[in-house]
Amino acid sequence: MKKPNLIYLFFIVYLLGSCSVKQQTASNQTEFENGAVVTAHPIASEVGVEILKKGGNAVDAAIAVKFALAVVYPNAGNLGGGGFMVFRGRDGSVSSLDFREKAPEKAFTDMYLDKDGNPITDLSLYGQLATGVPGSVAGMDAAYKKYGTLPWKDLVQPAIDLAAKGFPITEQQAGEFNRYQERFKKFNPTGAAIIRDQEWKKGDQFLQPELAETLTRIAEQGRDGFYKGKTAEYIVAEMKRGNGIISLKDLENYQAAWRDPIVGNYKTYKVISMPPPSSGGVALMALLQSVEKYPLKKWGFQSDSTVRAMVEAERRIYADRATHLGDPDFYRVPIANLTDAKFNQERMAKVSLEKATPSDEVKASKFPGYESEETTHYSIVDKNGNAVSLTTTINGSYGSLVWVDGAGFLLNNEMDDFSVKPGSPNMYGLLGGKANSIQPGKRMLSAMTPTIVEEDGKLKMVVGTPGGSTIITSVFQTILNVLEFDMTAQESVSAPRFHHQWKPDVIDVETDAINEKTRQSLSEDGYKINKRGAIGRVENIVILKNGKLQTGADHRGDDKAAGY
Repeated sequence: MKKPNLIYLFFIVYLLGSCSVKQQTASNQTEFENGAVVTAHPIASEVGVEILKKGGNAVDAAIAVKFALAVVYPNAGNLGGGGFMVFRGRDGSVSSLDFREKAPEKAFTDMYLDKDGNPITDLSLYGQLATGVPGSVAGMDAAYKKYGTLPWKDLVQPAIDLAAKGFPITEQQAGEFNRYQERFKKFNPTGAAIIRDQEWKKGDQFLQPELAETLTRIAEQGRDGFYKGKTAEYIVAEMKRGNGIISLKDLENYQAAWRDPIVGNYKTYKVISMPPPSSGGVALMALLQSVEKYPLKKWGFQSDSTVRAMVEAERRIYADRATHLGDPDFYRVPIANLTDAKFNQERMAKVSLEKATPSDEVKASKFPGYESEETTHYSIVDKNGNAVSLTTTINGSYGSLVWVDGAGFLLNNEMDDFSVKPGSPNMYGLLGGKANSIQPGKRMLSAMTPTIVEEDGKLKMVVGTPGGSTIITSVFQTILNVLEFDMTAQESVSAPRFHHQWKPDVIDVETDAINEKTRQSLSEDGYKINKRGAIGRVENIVILKNGKLQTGADHRGDDKAAGY
C-alpha cells in the first residue's frame, strides 16, 4: 500500500545515514513552510506529516502519531497509559485535555504498605497491581470528537500497518529490547512479541500481530474497541493472571476530561500549559515568574548567577509541588496562589544567591484554607497555525513490564506516581503528601508539561519533554534558552541541562552542563553537584518572524523532526 511504503522508505533512508551526534544535531535544524511534527521516533514523525499533507489538522496528526508511537516506541508510546494535551487554535483559542490514568475502584490509600506501614516498593512499580486505568484511547477519542476532521479510521490505519507488517528497529531500541528480555520473561510467562531467544539487532523487523488486531478494533469501534468487548476482556484477564484490580466497570467508566489550561505571562510572552493533575503548568509558571526580575540575558546561559537563581527557584517550587498539587477533582489545589507573580517574586527577593539554601530549611508555602523517566512528547503545528503539545507515558520505561496477553500492548505502572506514603519518595525521588494520596477513581499527580508560548498574540513555541521529575525543569530551561539566550529551536533542545527538585538536595547535571569553574564556585557555596546521564528529550517548534516553522529534535534519542 502506498502510505506504509512511504513510511518505510523514509526510515530506510534514515537508517542508512550513520552520523555523529554533532552531525545529527546539525541535520535536525530544519525549517518548514506548511507544517511540522517533532517526535521521539522518525516513523511516527513521518506518519504525522502524511496526515497533515492529506489535509488533516494538528489534532488529526496528533492522534495518528499517538497510535503510531504505541507501535514503534513501546517503552513510552502506548495504548495502556495516559497523558495530557495542550491545544491552541489558529484563532488563539486554547484548551487542555487530561487523559491521565485513574486509580481502580478497588484501590485504597495503604495498598502498597506492609503490616508495619512501610512501602513495598516493587508492588507499585512492577506487575498488574502497579497499573492505573488507561486513558490514552479515551483521550484520543475526546480530542477527535472536538477537533478531528479526517475519518477516524484513516488516523489509526498507519499504526495498524506498522504493527501488522513490522518496522526496522533502531540501534538504541535493539539495545533496550535485549537489556529488558529477562524482566519481560519474568512478568510475561505466556510470551510477548518483544520476547525472543536470539538477540535483537539494528534493522530487525518488529512484528506485533496482536497489537494490530487491537488497533483494528479501535479503528472500527472507536473507544469501545478498547474499553469494552474483547480488548477490555483481555485486560481484565491479565489482571487476574497477576494481582491486578482493574475491572470491566473501571474500563467502561473511564472518561478523559477537558480542563482550563494554566495561562500566564513571562515578560511580554503568554505561556499556556497543563493544569492539575499535572503539576507541570503550575510549577513552570511559578518558575518563570520567580526568575523574571533577574537579568538572565545579561548574566548569560548557565553563568554562575543564572544557575543560582534557577536552582533556588526550583528548590522552592518543588517543595510547593510536594505539598499542594494533586487531582483537582479530589483536592482543592491553590492554583491562583501558586501562580501569583507577586507572591513568587517577593519570595525570591528574600533569597540570597551568595550561598545555597539547604533544602531542609525550605518548607512548602502555606495558604489559608488549604490542606522513566520514560515518557514521550511530541509537538505539532499545521499549515493553518493550529498547534498541539502532547506528552504521554506509561511511567517507567516499558511501564509495569506486563504485556496484555492477546492484545499485545504494555500496561502502565502509574500507581507509583501517587504518594504511596506521605514523605516517601517515588521512583523519581519526588515526595508527596495528602493531596496526592491514593483514592478510587483519582488521577495520580504528574510532572508532564506540554506547553505553548505566544508572542504579541501569535504562536511562538510548542514544546515539551519526557523525563519524570526533570520534565518541568527541562521545559523551563528550553523556554529560557529561546526567549532569553536567543537560541534556535535545535540549539535550545541540544543545550546541556541541569535539574534541582528540592529533595534530594543536589543539582543533577549532564556531562557538559555548567562549566567546571562555575561548578567549583557553586560547590564552595554549599551547592552539591551530582553528575548524571541525559536529562529529558525535548521536542521544540519555534515559529519565526517570517512564519517558517523551525524545529528542534533532541539528539539524546532517535528523535526526528519532519515537515513540508
